[in-house]
Amino acid sequence: MPETAERVLPTTPSTPGRAATARRPVLLVAAVVAVVHLAVATRYGWHRDEFYYVICGRHLAWGYVDQPPLTPLLARLAAALPGGVLPLRLLAVASQVGCVLLAPMLTAEFGGGRRAQTITAAAIAACPVFVASSLLFGTTVVDQLVWVALLVLVARALRLRSTASWLAAGVTAGVGLENKDTVAVLLLGIAVGLLLLRREALTLAGPWLAASVAVALAAPNVIWDAAHGWPNLRMAQVLSSGEGGPLGSLEQLPVLAVLLAGPPLIALWVLGVRWLASPIGRAHRWVLVVAVVSVVVFTASGGKSYYPAPALAGLFAAGAVRVESMGRSRGRTGWPVAIGVSALVALLIGLPVLPLSAANTMRQLNPTVIETYGWPGFVQQVRLAAAALPPGTPIFTSNYGEAGALAILGPAEGLRQPVFSGQNNYALWGPPPGRPEVALCVGEFDPAQLGRAWGRVTEIAPIRMNGVNDQETQFHAAIYVCREPRGSWARLWPALVHDS
Repeated sequence: MPETAERVLPTTPSTPGRAATARRPVLLVAAVVAVVHLAVATRYGWHRDEFYYVICGRHLAWGYVDQPPLTPLLARLAAALPGGVLPLRLLAVASQVGCVLLAPMLTAEFGGGRRAQTITAAAIAACPVFVASSLLFGTTVVDQLVWVALLVLVARALRLRSTASWLAAGVTAGVGLENKDTVAVLLLGIAVGLLLLRREALTLAGPWLAASVAVALAAPNVIWDAAHGWPNLRMAQVLSSGEGGPLGSLEQLPVLAVLLAGPPLIALWVLGVRWLASPIGRAHRWVLVVAVVSVVVFTASGGKSYYPAPALAGLFAAGAVRVESMGRSRGRTGWPVAIGVSALVALLIGLPVLPLSAANTMRQLNPTVIETYGWPGFVQQVRLAAAALPPGTPIFTSNYGEAGALAILGPAEGLRQPVFSGQNNYALWGPPPGRPEVALCVGEFDPAQLGRAWGRVTEIAPIRMNGVNDQETQFHAAIYVCREPRGSWARLWPALVHDS
């Protein structure tokens, strides 16, 4: 439908106008977020996933077995800059700051004023799942930014009813699908919400053009997945099994509601649910549908508990509007205290602000923090073992984190042997050529498994991560010298590959 034809359509009576943007307080919250995150951005070091994203980016493709190509491409570009892991962390912080800036715009679309927008920005800044995700650069923190941006753009498109505003949402959706497949669930929630509550929007050309653009932008990754036998679906099944399937996800719902959202902030998103369910919030109730669909789909599919977490931004925005409508006399000090407590919890469990021993103790709450520590020492230990072997001896690791650490940190330490692994996309890249007369195997291996590939397997030393209780030390990870192969690498490879 032409743009001029859309303009003559009457405005939906139940759609309120957008409130003015509260720039100063929101920018202040965003600045505080940036300063806090940057202060500890490189305190420990790389995370195993960051190594993997960079290595994937060095093998440019339209897809990988466990993610679309956007984050690996960005990680490769960032890692090419000086500063080690800092450029990647700058991308992570920028994504978190983007969420803090965008979520108040959704509040403004709901009609929320200065106070409501400030509360929304502060809630995102203090929410543990947003804070913890921005510790490292990866698909999750970018996914959060995409979700919040899409919620804002769809709300804006519903208000403006213009093709251009819908196309902006379509482009964002398409780019988001090239980062993480979970955006498809967000789009499903939006579609269901519009069909149930804003059906008049579907009579316009805008939503359909937006969907077409999103599909076109996502197509290269879908084609790659199809050409490789849909490994992303197999990986999703592996991850679901690791979470205990749908029953395990159902058991984790209280975790999402309490720990990830921030215990003091539960009241805010509950108020958001009530406001969206009330007559005054009817025009924006599709946001509630998005949250419900996200929780139902990810639970039914056995997804990780944090997958639907970005939908909290919509509930926080609605809850802040409700708080503002109560008047300043109610909650004048209560909300700042609640947000401050949540921020403290988020900092302690989500960022490397504690001494190493304390972070190690709190590993059960969030293992991600401690997994950013100890990699230089790991590389040194492997380098010493490799020095006793013939030059060019291949190194075979049990997981992508170990392989990535050796490939990225190793050259600066004098470790230049080729590194391989059988996990995830490393398995797809394949083995080295020839016959593995001598191989250095590093990681969590069953010696019996190695014995099926080599006739002589000798454990050199257990892997030490400088006292850190991470994946390498929770299990028996060690360095092995393997000799007398029972075949070529190509023959041994099928028995060495594995998923997460």
